[in-house]
Amino acid sequence: MSRQRRGPAGVRRALTVITVPVTAASLAAAPAFAAAPAGVRAGRTPAEGPPAAAPTAAPAGETVGGPRLASRGIIANTAPGVPAPPKIKAASYLIADADTGQVLAAKDPHGHYLPASTLKTLTALTLVPELDPNRLVRPSQKACDTEGTKVGLTPKMQYKVSDLFHALLMMSANDAAVTLSEAAGGMRRTLADMNAEARRINARDTLAGSPNGLDKDLGLDVRTQHTSAYDLALILREGMKNPEYRAYMQAIDFQFPAPPTKKERKKGKKVGGYPIHTHNHMLPGERLAYPGMLGGKNGYTIAAQQTFVAEARRGGHTIVISLMRADMPPSAYAAKLLNWGFAARGKVQPVGALVPPGDLEKTRKDGGSGVLPDAPLASDDSSRMWLLVGGGAVGALLAITALFVVLRRRRRLEAARYRSGR
Repeated sequence: MSRQRRGPAGVRRALTVITVPVTAASLAAAPAFAAAPAGVRAGRTPAEGPPAAAPTAAPAGETVGGPRLASRGIIANTAPGVPAPPKIKAASYLIADADTGQVLAAKDPHGHYLPASTLKTLTALTLVPELDPNRLVRPSQKACDTEGTKVGLTPKMQYKVSDLFHALLMMSANDAAVTLSEAAGGMRRTLADMNAEARRINARDTLAGSPNGLDKDLGLDVRTQHTSAYDLALILREGMKNPEYRAYMQAIDFQFPAPPTKKERKKGKKVGGYPIHTHNHMLPGERLAYPGMLGGKNGYTIAAQQTFVAEARRGGHTIVISLMRADMPPSAYAAKLLNWGFAARGKVQPVGALVPPGDLEKTRKDGGSGVLPDAPLASDDSSRMWLLVGGGAVGALLAITALFVVLRRRRRLEAARYRSGR
C-alpha cells in the first residue's frame, strides 16, 4: 500500500539556460569552467575506503552540479574585493546561494564521507510530509535502547509524531529516529524511502544505512553509509521549503512528554515532562548565535568526526553551507563559511549549481544544463560579458571553427552575386 504525502514541501525554483553567443572577440574576456579531472565524477570512489555501492551516479562523464565540482581540492573564483575562501580544517565543504542555487565555493564537494547525525536531515525530509504530526506512536523496546544520544523514550508511553521530530532535529535523538522509522512502516521501508528521496532530489552521493547516522555501532562504514557536502546542502535546502520541517529546525526549547512522577500523579497529572534544548548553538539567543541563522543540523561520531549543515538569511539573501570531517565543533567554521558566502554572493563567478529535484536528463533535454542557476552570473563590472564553455581550449576551437564557417559562407554568397551580375 503506497503512502500519501500530506502536502507539498514548497515551491521549487526552475533552472533556466543562459545562452551567450560565441564570438572570437568575446574569448579574450571569458573565464571558462575547467574540465573535471579524470576519475573524480559524482558517484566516484569515496573519500575513505573502496568504491561505494548503491548511489545512482550521474550520466557517464558528468558531475551533478557542474564539471568543476568533481575536483577534490578547493574550488573558487576570484573577484575584486573578495578574499579567498576561509581556511578551515575540514575534509570537505560547500558554500552556496540557497535562493539561486549558485555554488560559490567548495572543497571536495562530491567526496563520500560518513554523515553522523546530519543524516537526520534526510530522515526528516522523507518522513515529515508522510506522518501526521498528531498521530500517537508507542516506541518499541529496541527503539528505546538505541545507542548514542537519546531523548529518553519508554514503551510505557505514546508520543505524538511532532514530539518525536522535535527530539530528532533539536537534540539529535537516536531513539526518536528509530521510533519514527517504526511509525513509517519499519526500518527497511524507511531506509528504502530515504534513499528514494535522495535520488528524487538528485543527492546521488547519499546512501542511508540508518535513520539516525550511527555508523560503527551499527556495523556501518563509508561503503555502506555516506553522503557529501554537496548532498547535505541539497537536502537541507529542500527540507527548509516545508514550514513544518523549518519549525522543527528553528525550535530552541521544547517541553518533551514523559510519564508523570509520583508527585505529579498525586496532583492528578497523567503526563509529566521535561525541557529539551537545541544542539544548534548558532540559533538566536544561543551562546554562538549567528545573525540570520535559519536552522541547521550538527553531527558527530568518532569515525565521522564533526559534520554540519546550516542556512542563514541576511539582507534578503540566503546562504547554505555544509562541512564534513572537521577537527572541532563546527560553529566557528560555519560562521566563517557563511560570512564568506554573504560577502562573495553577487560578486564571484559561481563554480557550479545546486540542481533542482527531478530528472536531470529531462532538464537537459528541455534546455536546462543542471549547471547554471536562474540568475545572472554576477560581476561588479556590469560591462563584462562572460562566456560559459566546457574549457578554454575547447571554447576557442569552437569559436574559431564557427568563424571559419561564417566567413566561408560569406565568400560563397559574394561570389554568387558577382557571377549573377556579370
